[in-house]
Parts: sequence; C-alpha cells; structure tokens
Amino acid sequence: MSYKRLEEYGLIGNMHSAALVGRDGAIDWLCLPRFDSPAIFSAILDDEKGGSFSITAPNATDRRQMYFPETNVLTTRFGGQESVAQITDFMPISENGDGTGTHRRPSGAAGNEVRLIRYVQGVMGETKIRLECRPRFNLGATSHTVEMSDSGVIFRAETGELLSLSLPCEYSIQGGGVVAEFTLGMGQAMTFSLELLTRDNARPKMLSAAQGEELFHDTVSFWRDWVSRCTYDGRWREDVIRSLLTLKLLTYSPTGAIIAAPTTSLPEQIGGTRNWDYRYCWIRDSALTLQAFMRMGYVEEARMFMRWLGDRCRDTTNAEHPLQIMYGISGEKELPEIELNHLDGYRGSKPVRVGNGAYKQLQLDMYGELLEAVFVYNRHAYPISFDLWRSLITILDWVAKNWRTPDEGIWEVRGGRRQFVHSKLMAWNALAKGLKLADERSLPASRELWITARDEILLEIMEKGWSHELQSFVQSYGSDVLDASLLQLLNIGALSPRDPRMMSTVAQIEQRLAHDSLVYRYDHSKSPDGLPGTEGTFTMCTFWLVEALTRMGRLDDARFLFERMLGYASPLGLYAEETGRTGELLGNFPQAFTHLSLINAAFILDRGLNHKR
Repeated sequence: MSYKRLEEYGLIGNMHSAALVGRDGAIDWLCLPRFDSPAIFSAILDDEKGGSFSITAPNATDRRQMYFPETNVLTTRFGGQESVAQITDFMPISENGDGTGTHRRPSGAAGNEVRLIRYVQGVMGETKIRLECRPRFNLGATSHTVEMSDSGVIFRAETGELLSLSLPCEYSIQGGGVVAEFTLGMGQAMTFSLELLTRDNARPKMLSAAQGEELFHDTVSFWRDWVSRCTYDGRWREDVIRSLLTLKLLTYSPTGAIIAAPTTSLPEQIGGTRNWDYRYCWIRDSALTLQAFMRMGYVEEARMFMRWLGDRCRDTTNAEHPLQIMYGISGEKELPEIELNHLDGYRGSKPVRVGNGAYKQLQLDMYGELLEAVFVYNRHAYPISFDLWRSLITILDWVAKNWRTPDEGIWEVRGGRRQFVHSKLMAWNALAKGLKLADERSLPASRELWITARDEILLEIMEKGWSHELQSFVQSYGSDVLDASLLQLLNIGALSPRDPRMMSTVAQIEQRLAHDSLVYRYDHSKSPDGLPGTEGTFTMCTFWLVEALTRMGRLDDARFLFERMLGYASPLGLYAEETGRTGELLGNFPQAFTHLSLINAAFILDRGLNHKR
C-alpha cells in the first residue's frame, strides 16, 4: 500500500477505542482494548511493518465514504461499471457504554467487549471483494501465529494477546495474515467480526448477515438517541453535530476521561520530527471539551469528566505544582516518552513516539481553563461538592503564590521556560473564576490572597506583555513575537472588545499570522521552541479568531472566516490538529481541540447573528 492523506480516513469507535478506516476500505489504525493500548493495525505509521485490515473491491472505479446520518457508523462504497458494493464499519456500544446508563445493549454485544464489525453488502450487480487481515501486535514489535477454527482464525501474539476474526467465507493463511476473495451479488451480505479475546479458550463468534444488520440498526439507534439530546439548532447544526460525535468518540466511558486525539506521531510537518502521542487526557483540552458539551446540552458527559477530574484534584501531591498537565485515561501519572525506531513513520516522518514527556511540564494556563470549566459546570449543570472545592482552594492558593513562575506555556515548548503572556492571563482567569464561584456559593476562600494576585497579574500583563512598538500584546515578556493565544484576552473577558489594545492586537494577528482563513500559532523563525522544522497552521486558532471577531461586532467578517474554514474539513467533516498551506491535514487526527473550538465558535457566532436581526 501507499500512504493515504489524512482526509481520506473516517473514524469509528465505542468510547473504549477507535479505528481509522480509509476510503479504500483499509483499517490502518486500531488500538485494543483501549485508546492507549499498543496498536494492532498501524499501517498509517509504517505501510510495510504496521499491519492493516483491508476489505476492498479491486475493480472499483469509484470509492467514497459517508457517515450514516447523525451517527458514527461509517459506510465505504465501491462502484464499478456494472456493480456496487459497500462496507458498513462500526463498533457496537456495550451496555452503559456512554456512562449514562440510558440506552439498551445491542443484540449480540456482551458486557464490556470491544468488537469491530465490518458488514459487507452487494448493492448492484456482482462485485469481486478481496479481504486481507494482517495484524502486527505492539506496533509491529511482537510476532504472532495464526490458528484456524470452525468460525474463523485466531491471531496469537507471543506476549499472549488473542485477536479473533470470524470469516463466513473461504480463506487462506499467508505470511501471518489472512486473505480471502469472494463475489457478492445484489442483496447478498456477510458480517466480519474482529475482537480481542479475554480468555484462552474463547473462539471467534460467527455472526450471520442478519445479526450484522441487527447490530448495525442498534448501533445507529444508539447514536441517533445520543444526538437527539443536542440543544443546538443553529445555522451550522450538521457541522456541530459531526464535531460533537467526534468528541464523544474521544471519551473513555469507564472513567469519563477525554483524550486529545486517538492517534500518535502523525506529523505536524511531513518528514519532520514534531510527532507526538495524543492518546492521553490533557486537563486543558478536556476542560474546554466539557464546556462545549454543556453548551450543546450534554450535561451527563460533563458530569462523568468532573468525576475523573475530582479524583485528580484530590491527589495534589506533586512537589512542584498541584496538577499535571495530562494523565492517562485511568489517571496514570507516568507517561514516559519512547521512540520506536523500527517504524518508518507516516510518509517517512520520524520518530514514532509512544508516551509524552510533556506530562512533566509546567503549564500555568491549564488552571484557567480548569476553573472556567468548573465555574460553568457549577452554574449550568450541578453544584460542585464541598470536597472538590477544598481541593480547588489548595490549587488556587498555589496559583496565587506561583503565577510569576516561568513555564512551558500552552504550546508545550521544549526550549526552556518563559514568561508567557497567555499563561499569566489564564492564571488571572483561574483566580477570577474561583472568586466568582466562591461568592455565588458563599464558599470559604482565601479571598485577600486571590484578589491581590488577580489584580497584580492583570497590571503586569498590561505593563510587560504589551509592546508599544508593535502596538500589540506579545507572546512573552520582552519579546516581539505575536501569538494567536493572545486572542483569549478578549474571549475570556479580560479586555473589552472595544479596548484599543485589544483591537490593535487582533488587527496585528490578522495581518501577520493569518493567511486566507488559516492562522498560525506564532512565527517559528522569531520564536524558536527548541524543536527543528516547521508546522502547519493551527486550526483551532482560526476558530479563536472567529470568536474574537464576533465579540468585536465584526459579524460579517467572522461568518466569512468561519464558513471558509468549514471548507478545510475532510469530506467527512473531520479536522486534524493543523492544516497545511495547501489545505492538507497535519498532526494527530481527528483532534478534540479543533472540534471543540468549532462548536464554541458556531455557538457564539450564531448567537451574535441572531441578536443582530
């Protein structure tokens, strides 16, 4: 195979794990049983050693993908001169799979299993189908054997993992994989089920075509029931729903943790080294996702994450700072970063990494996003517990005493700590929201300490974070570098939309960091971040700019920018972390940060346009 562009993939999942399915019918990324487990199929990171599960029509002249409306069920259709066939890919949702206990279990789905269903149908004429399943355990580092059974095969890794594949057709074993070729006529169907077995005596579960269709209908019903809870009925509902469905797929239902992306090491520059593992839960990203969920009416998702967050806040034993910037999806603290030199990387982008060394960094801004989310949750969902508030007092006391400390900032630079303006701003926001929350609930608080620190932070930002020469706020004290994160001065309400400093800063960002509808985080040539190479534009920053323009009353400009950015989504409505200048998707995919920012921008812009009428 050759590498596909990221926009040629769709995402399926069940809130335990997720898979990327290519437009050619190949599953090139899947970790089982969890998001952060070693991948079983990772051809997206090495097209020779990574392993893939492909079902395709070799003679097809037209290939296209679509989501079944308002679901995470993906259909890949193959068209030829006189025939059409399609694959419907999905992962059934087990009982209580969304953490709310409000839906029934699909037929044939056992309690906590993680299964992937590929339901193949002949739509018109007769279509030749080729199946190849070539797993590579532990990202290609672990060998395995293949065992035949009455209902399919079992791939047995030398480390003990058992992967089963039911095969309702004739097949052959070739080179550690399985190959099958068959023809489907109009109306014929087959169900292929892939499952990680949990006990040695288990065997593949053969599913009939009728059972596969029933699972399909039940899974569609689950997703449609979930979507029906959305309270947004604005101008861009279809785009918002797709982003919400994506965020839901990035939620780990057993704990409520929200991962940044389901992939690792997809590069920010093709051939470059900015390749990171995003299969973990960042406090910042998750807190912002919580706000997006609540704006759309999804209070239960917010409640589940708050439980996870409460456990982290109560464990404030870090010697340097009370919270890590990220954790594993079950709260793991150690996320050592390891380079896998046996893999070539996506289109030659090395190294491939698992783990993320940034978990040791200090990023002051995360406390601002955390308290913003807690404040919104307390006001619009459920009042927080007193025990959580006591933990937050400890955190806010620490912020009030340590906000002057330089840090690595929101962009996780690896070239040394600085006095980032955005970090100071979000420390200010943490204290401001903490004080508001304490006053609304009449809760005990270190008010004098917090008020003094809050006021000192904003005064220092105005003095040291402002450049008279550039007529703009700057990335860090004493620098002359613009940074798109400075848009948050307006978006969180620290400055008025009519403040001359804010208006000038937005104008400078539009002039120097924006190209068409794409916005860079900052200029790498002026602000070395300790890493070689460059990167694409940061898609989230475009949506931040949309928010800022909306708040400034520039509604026509904001709408034009927003709707042009919608055109940079994949054909399925998915976004990666970054967008290249020629429109290609870059970085881990799909990215929660981007989708939550789209939701927030759509919500705020739609509200602004409604008020204008």
